[in-house]
Amino acid sequence: MRNLLIFISKYNAFFLFIIFEFISIFILVNYNSFQKATYIESSNNVTGTVYDKMSQISGYLSLGKVNDSLATENARLHNLLKSSFYVDTLVKRKVVDSIYKQQYTYIMAKVINNSVNHRNNYLTINKGSKDGIAKGMSVICSAGVVGVVVNTSEHLANIQSVLHKETRISAMLADTRDIGNFLWGDNLDPHAGLLVDVANNVKPRKGELVVTSNLSSIYPAGIPIGKISSLQSKDGGLFLNMDVALAVDYSKLEYVYVINNRLATEQTQVEAARKKDD
Repeated sequence: MRNLLIFISKYNAFFLFIIFEFISIFILVNYNSFQKATYIESSNNVTGTVYDKMSQISGYLSLGKVNDSLATENARLHNLLKSSFYVDTLVKRKVVDSIYKQQYTYIMAKVINNSVNHRNNYLTINKGSKDGIAKGMSVICSAGVVGVVVNTSEHLANIQSVLHKETRISAMLADTRDIGNFLWGDNLDPHAGLLVDVANNVKPRKGELVVTSNLSSIYPAGIPIGKISSLQSKDGGLFLNMDVALAVDYSKLEYVYVINNRLATEQTQVEAARKKDD
């Protein structure tokens, strides 16, 4: 306390100057309309700028929660799409919603690990068997196909990426609906693949969209895979191969949707019984 008093007494002239300065500014602003208006306008500008910066910082820090919320909402909307339902009765002309039963359900998950530069690439997501995810379920994102679940733990799941040597997806041309198979190319390009075994009478065009077909047991029909980037013949012209520019940038995946096809097991059993007969 003694040192504080010594400090104040030593610099009392400076402190008096500061006090008188504030008093003079206060009197000037409060008793002169022009200065008062200028002060209010300046203080409002400063305050507004501070609040704006604080809002930007707060918004940036909350982006994670916002993204989680949007991804969850997207999954809910996917579940409401008519493409997620199937018809279990015959109807003519008129379709009534009550005849639809849900075939596909969507589970939102966040990507926590990912690779794109190997021959066989995988992803890890933050949802597992506790959340209803099982081996064999397909995975998509907002841009298109992502891969297939290959194993799960209680809280995590591992996904075989489309960027994998064993990738084989029943696909079709969006415009003509001609069927083929999508494979990932041998050149290890994470942005390109190959549509093979398309009949040679088909006349595809460069830039045409390639989507999942209705022959797939795990993917709903119509999920984007990519676009035709070039054409080439195969096996003496009996089939067409088509280079495909992939719709998904796999290096930037953040959120995905795991799809449960409720008829997948039934379809697998029926097809397995048919193969035994063959």
